[in-house]
Amino acid sequence: MTENEISYAIIGIAMELHKNIGAGLLESAYENALVYDLRENGFEVKQQLAMPFIYKEVKQDIGYRIDILVENKVLIEIKSVENLAPVHFSQTLTYLKLSCIKLGLLINFNNKLLKHGIHRIVNNL
Repeated sequence: MTENEISYAIIGIAMELHKNIGAGLLESAYENALVYDLRENGFEVKQQLAMPFIYKEVKQDIGYRIDILVENKVLIEIKSVENLAPVHFSQTLTYLKLSCIKLGLLINFNNKLLKHGIHRIVNNL
């Protein structure tokens, strides 16, 4: 599957999840539920994936964690906040660049309608 096909499926699964449980929970609840549903739909999913931070060819002891990685092609950053801030978009794009992944979804589950909380972010797609 291509990145676009995977993201289309992810969005559908996320919207069904949101329809069933609504807004107002912690990010971890949405993350774990989404991981469960993605796996139930046959996707290879990695959760809280630790990634090294390499600066000027030196691997740093500090790193970052990708919330969800689907099929090693689509990164998902989960939020449950009143409003997304510009830093949330920057963070997702930086994670894409550092991991050399082309497509990310920034999903804020704290919306009455989830379609207003889903944002596609691309890195040289």
